Amino acid sequence: MFTVRAVAASLLALLMSVTAPGAAGADGSRLDRIERPGQRQQILHVYSAAMDRVIPLQVITPHDTSAPRPTLYLLNGAGGGEDVANWYNQTDIVQFFADKNVNVITPAAGKFSYYTDWLRDDPKLGRNKWQTFLTEELPPIIDDTLNTTGVNAIAGLSMAATAVLNLAIAAPDRYRAVGAYSGCASVDDPLGRTAVELVLARAGADPVNMWGDPGAPAWRLNDPYRNAERLRGKAIYLSSATGLPGPAEAIPAGATPGKVIGMTDQILLGGVIEAAANICTQRLAARLQELRIPAHTVFRPAGTHTWDYWEEDLHQSWPLLAEAIGAS
Repeated sequence: MFTVRAVAASLLALLMSVTAPGAAGADGSRLDRIERPGQRQQILHVYSAAMDRVIPLQVITPHDTSAPRPTLYLLNGAGGGEDVANWYNQTDIVQFFADKNVNVITPAAGKFSYYTDWLRDDPKLGRNKWQTFLTEELPPIIDDTLNTTGVNAIAGLSMAATAVLNLAIAAPDRYRAVGAYSGCASVDDPLGRTAVELVLARAGADPVNMWGDPGAPAWRLNDPYRNAERLRGKAIYLSSATGLPGPAEAIPAGATPGKVIGMTDQILLGGVIEAAANICTQRLAARLQELRIPAHTVFRPAGTHTWDYWEEDLHQSWPLLAEAIGAS
């Protein structure tokens, strides 16, 4: 039997998690609900018609909301924010943006998807139409819900570093700036395809379901190196390291055996991954230079594939991104 107190508690919980009728897109996508409305840190749940599911998005609102502000879409790596390896658990993202006038939107989903539109549903990963969601369905809902300026930047690391370049190429009017940290901009060559296959293998997913057989048109279409000309006019930040041990790989004195094993694994595996990312990033930088497209590049002499450096990238790339989108 419901008591008055129980009913009141249920209504309060509902009000805390659901706003008045949410923004909706002409395609059927819509704001489903907001957790912690009115707070600086919120979670927006947005229904994607293309994927027929609700996507959670972690949000940091501007320091000053007295006027519309621009938006930074910040994507996670291979885990899609569904595991502990994400911006919120591994970096100072909340503190960093505490005094900044920008909306920061980070999907907490999309693992191993490359944030692209897959050709076919995958038995392991289901339906992935992330390009459609991020470039068409989501932005109008974010703009309406958060009263933004409609001016955007996008950044991401590792798997998502490839994705943000592709998203900026696919929707050139959507983003004024792009930050790609430790990614591989070449996917339509043996090294790039191998990198993609290794990422998807962690989920048991089939790359053929994503972009088709090797050499299929979708691989070339989603190769930022081959499509670099379409990045012209954007503010671009690229970074990578050699894969050699750097400051973040120093094993502290008195480290436990478990810590030593973990750090050793990071040095070996993370070093190999970062070295490959470095080759890809150096190639893209050279291609942009050939095309006379300006880009800010950071090539560290040491460092593996790890969050310490991506936090640093976020800090270092922010002035470039902020200037491009007018984030005062």
